[in-house]
Amino acid sequence: MRTARALPPQERPSLLDAALFELQHVVDVLWPRYEELAAASSRGSGGGRGDPQEQQLLRALFQRLPIATVLLDRDAVVRRMNFTATQLFHTRAGYATGRPLTAALRRDGQAALRSQVAAVARGEGDRSLTVWLSQPPVHGEVRVTLAALRPPGEPHPAVLAAFQPGVAGPSAGEGAAGAWPQESRPDLGEVSRHAELLDLVDDTAAALLSVAPAGGGPEAVLAAASEVLHGRFADWVIADLAPPEAGPRSPRRVMALGPREAVGDRTASLAEQDPADCPLVVDALYEGASALRVSPVEADAFGRDATGAPVLVREEVTSLLCIPLRAGTGPVLGALTLFRTGGRGAFEMAEAGVADRIARHVALAMARTAERAPAPGA
Repeated sequence: MRTARALPPQERPSLLDAALFELQHVVDVLWPRYEELAAASSRGSGGGRGDPQEQQLLRALFQRLPIATVLLDRDAVVRRMNFTATQLFHTRAGYATGRPLTAALRRDGQAALRSQVAAVARGEGDRSLTVWLSQPPVHGEVRVTLAALRPPGEPHPAVLAAFQPGVAGPSAGEGAAGAWPQESRPDLGEVSRHAELLDLVDDTAAALLSVAPAGGGPEAVLAAASEVLHGRFADWVIADLAPPEAGPRSPRRVMALGPREAVGDRTASLAEQDPADCPLVVDALYEGASALRVSPVEADAFGRDATGAPVLVREEVTSLLCIPLRAGTGPVLGALTLFRTGGRGAFEMAEAGVADRIARHVALAMARTAERAPAPGA
């Protein structure tokens, strides 16, 4: 076609016809073939030879960001958390993954964050809002900015949440918005709380070791751990045993310890309640799923008492933990449920991590007593 301008006018039509024929061949044959090759190359190499290195670089940048950053799914469940965010929420990234981020927020901001994350995931645009941490390290009020992301190879978008401390709104000065305030001395309250949790783990381990291998079996182990946790860590401690491999295929409640004022029918009704009627316990025993709820919205999550009243409403439960008792990848041996009621502070994610470790120690002790328990009739 470039050389057609140099030809006499009478010779140009034949050359242009040949050029149009070649272009039509490109459209009909070569272009579809190019699309197939490009798609095959993308599937085979993950989008290019430089992608693995670029992904490693992006992961390193994400972890080293000085701003608390969390990757969420459409339901505000944590998918990834950088190091600064673990310091903000006082938890380990591995423990927070798969759990709702709203558990770390004050009750009046949980629904707002959930709805805004869902809106961003639907493609309704980026946005920011103010939330309050349930257990603030320095400033209770933080500004969270939400942006939609499309991770490669995934059908649904994710939401990136960046937390900035002490920012009241978009009009606030930007000088203090980029970094967390630095403290010249340690937070004595946080150090004391950490020491208390360490003492709790130590005392629980000592109580478990004091249980004789053949003295009472798993029930004695659950009783020893419940006595340590009751009052000191939770207002209510409820322990359930998983169904045995042989015999009746139904769980059994071993212990229900409540506050001093919960006497008579209140304590007895929980002790006599069928664990199979408690959805949280069923999920822990049969699915191995742990639960952390702050201001639980599902009134029937722990079933009802003999009068038909929801247990969580009757006891004014403000936060709860339900943890399966399992050692490593072994079977679930039971479930431990902890309630906090009234004006007591809600369970933090760090406390939930400590309870998870205690549950693993309890499961190891239960397995130890079960192995050494004398056979029936011996």
